[in-house]
Amino acid sequence: MRRLIVGLAALVWSGAALADNCPGNTTALGVARVLTVDARTTPKVGRKQFPHTLPLQPKEIVLTFDDGPLPGTTERVLEALRRECVKATFFMVGQQAAANPALARHVLADGHSIGYHTYSHRLLDRIPRAAAESEIVRGFTAVDQALYGRTSLDPAGAFFRFPGFASSPALLDELTRRRIVVFGADLWASDWNIMSPIEELRLLMNRLRTSGGGILLLHDTKARTAAMLPAFLRELKRGGYRIVQVMPAQGTTLGGTPMLTKLPH
Repeated sequence: MRRLIVGLAALVWSGAALADNCPGNTTALGVARVLTVDARTTPKVGRKQFPHTLPLQPKEIVLTFDDGPLPGTTERVLEALRRECVKATFFMVGQQAAANPALARHVLADGHSIGYHTYSHRLLDRIPRAAAESEIVRGFTAVDQALYGRTSLDPAGAFFRFPGFASSPALLDELTRRRIVVFGADLWASDWNIMSPIEELRLLMNRLRTSGGGILLLHDTKARTAAMLPAFLRELKRGGYRIVQVMPAQGTTLGGTPMLTKLPH
């Protein structure tokens, strides 16, 4: 049933999120198209970490947000996206989702795609493999519990991003075996650094002009990014950029082999 919902969601958002269907905003940026990403053909994407990225056209952007959900900033990010009828992918930290389940469900209810970002945002290449696997699985289960009210060793979604891009060959191989797409990024706003929203906007637009588009990494936990986002989306519209929403391919998750034989204690 969940696979069917994912497929239907892709069809719905390919039309309903277009700018000319955005209530109260006839000049909205909207979503230009929905891109289905299948781990069997595209297991690792984002040129900041891997050799390849998504098959995007010039000036196409995939918006992604890491580290939330966080009260105070995630709501502002959602509001800015809603005004422009834009959809993004939120890579949730398990602890944050567990602490803020209603906010996590709000992200899902707004039609955004969901990814996983471990349980507590540890850098997984600096800890033993068993501990790293535990971090990944606990992240899956915490996010799934917050979103769907149930836990499982298998994620309900098919996207994952390593904190700090700190992966290892063994963990990458395991995620590929389980048909989970690992996202890096093609560019970012460096919003972990102290700067004003205007400075972040200028930096980001300069980088976009250089890259021409791609997978963009932002953080819905940063107040400067939440404040910058409305102006950024307007600048994208003026510059002729187009938003692409990524969705997991049908049949890539649910029922795969668990990474661990039991949940960590």
